[in-house]
Amino acid sequence: MPSSADYRPTRRVEGKPRVFVTRRLLPETEARMAELFDVVLNSDDRPLGRAELVAAMQDAHVLVPTVTDRIDASMIAEAGPQLGLIANFGAGTEHIDLAAARARKIIVTNTPGVFTDDTADMTIALIISVTRRLNYGGRVLRAGKWEGWAPSTMLGHRLAGKTLAIVGMGRIGQAVAHRARAFGLNVAYHSRHRLPEALETMFGARYVADLDTLVAEADILTLHCPATPETSHLIDARRIALMKPESYLVNTARGQLVEEEALIAALSEGRIGGAGLDVFEHEPQVDARLLAHHNVAILPHMGSATFEGRIASGDKVVANVRFWADGHRPPDQVLEGLV
Repeated sequence: MPSSADYRPTRRVEGKPRVFVTRRLLPETEARMAELFDVVLNSDDRPLGRAELVAAMQDAHVLVPTVTDRIDASMIAEAGPQLGLIANFGAGTEHIDLAAARARKIIVTNTPGVFTDDTADMTIALIISVTRRLNYGGRVLRAGKWEGWAPSTMLGHRLAGKTLAIVGMGRIGQAVAHRARAFGLNVAYHSRHRLPEALETMFGARYVADLDTLVAEADILTLHCPATPETSHLIDARRIALMKPESYLVNTARGQLVEEEALIAALSEGRIGGAGLDVFEHEPQVDARLLAHHNVAILPHMGSATFEGRIASGDKVVANVRFWADGHRPPDQVLEGLV
């Protein structure tokens, strides 16, 4: 088992560290980086190819990637000896091979906590949108097909009294549970670790130890798990078959959590009520059947897209790079493999 010593900086960078940023960040962040570091920016915001990322890792002291950049073991093996930090912009690090980075004594940091409220807000927005069919109503109106109010059309479901089932009760799951109380939702949850009783009481949340049981009783199932080999297709064809015919699936976490083909089949056959999706299994490609379905509220991975959150994330990246360059442990170091 690795020790915490494996994650300590091994050197102090003399002068300004050379920092390579893979995507456009907000102007405030880029200006601060230009002031503090020898920075290379991606002015046209074009996603970089594998060879370009490797070239950057062979030249820079610090790589600042995002979730759109896959940094695998073979790429890390080709990194130059000067690369000491991968300062990820964002909380998720599933796109980085952490074990390979550790083996090369390359520190990995992230920016946790800054998008919690933003993602929770977007989750509630999708819950309301799909249950009240806001997405469908907007389509009808824009297509010029609305024929006026009628008592039996555009019907959705009331939230009060429904069971909101939360899978993953970390920061974002808890923030969703906090918001859910205002809508009169009954909160149940499943997570690797049960919350303390005081937190369950505060959120009005009931723990369900068996995920299948939670899925079966959910009126709205919302996912807030990281993408790992263990959570890939966590909601697969078998679990989708356990859902109520009028229930809804909401995903603002990672597209890989859901077996998308099974979800499309269930929607097409009317075996679930609908879905609210901000992430997709093969993004940026989105299946046309999801785009066309009248009971799918759909967004282009914008759960964290607020000025405030992106600025805060940039501030964390800058802090992590500065701590590392000064020979100190960065505050948001990802201690993968440590217990």
